[in-house]
Order: sequence, then structure tokens, then C-alpha cells
Amino acid sequence: MELEQALHAARALVLADLVADEVADADIVSLVEDAVAHRRWWVEQWPEGAAFVAGLIAQDVQDALLDRYGRWPLCPVCTESGDPHALEVEPELGPDPHWVCPKTATAVARVGRLGMPVEG
Repeated sequence: MELEQALHAARALVLADLVADEVADADIVSLVEDAVAHRRWWVEQWPEGAAFVAGLIAQDVQDALLDRYGRWPLCPVCTESGDPHALEVEPELGPDPHWVCPKTATAVARVGRLGMPVEG
């Protein structure tokens, strides 16, 4: 049951970020469902990794969006640079994942909290 709770929580966090960026249409939500299904097998094989699944699903959705639609989420820190780039999930494999600007190392938001202030 813990594994399912972790997967559902991760799904909700990633969907919240997609909604915050106003990109949560049906096709994109399907990408989230695909990522959750893929990570279900992964976390069944390594139950200790349940704490990492939110960041991994966020990265999976980000990769799928890049292949089909473009970069997501775009960095709000470097808007004046003329070089739009996506945020990255840090840590790549760890608990408490954040969206971070790869150019300035600025933490923008926790996964699931895009558009909200960063918490200490």
C-alpha cells in the first residue's frame, strides 16, 4: 500500500505543476499516467526508492514533453537572457525534489509547487 500511496502522491505533484503552467491537457495527462505505470514496476523492484518516485516521474514527464511538445517547465529566473531553457529536477535521485535553474543553481520550487514561493 505504501508504494501505491507514493505513486499517487507523485502523480498529484506532477499534475499540480502541469496545471500551474497551464499545460495539463488530456494528451499530457496521459504522459503522466504512462510515467506512473513505468515507475510502478521500478518501485516494486526497489521499495526503498518510493521516496524518490516524485522526482523521477517529474523527470519522465519532462523528457516525454521534450520529445513531443518542447521544453517544460521553462525557467522563470532567466527570462531576460533570450535563451529559454527548462528547469531541472534536483536531486536527480533523492527525496524532496526541487525544480532548479541549471544555469544559476536557483531553486525555483519544490516538485508539485510550481508558481508558489520556495519554502525554506
